Amino acid sequence: MARSRREDLWKRLTTGDMRNIGFIEFRHLLEAFGFTLRRVSGSHHIYTHPRVPRPLSVQPRRREAKPYQIRQFLEMVEAYGLTMERRK
Repeated sequence: MARSRREDLWKRLTTGDMRNIGFIEFRHLLEAFGFTLRRVSGSHHIYTHPRVPRPLSVQPRRREAKPYQIRQFLEMVEAYGLTMERRK
């Protein structure tokens, strides 16, 4: 069974490779973990999750995700036991 791009990205992130992660690709991964885009204010994309008490704000650096924001996401996944939703 072929792995999806988001599964490949997740594997990269969990091994510590946070270089050259496309912002759009990162946003798709957030959504795969159940985060919902609540609003956009300038370049800030504000995501919420029903099991996480605080929002996650992300913005691109050029066309890439910022490593510290990727780390924040990974910390939330671990702290709240979030899992990637399977596509049907």
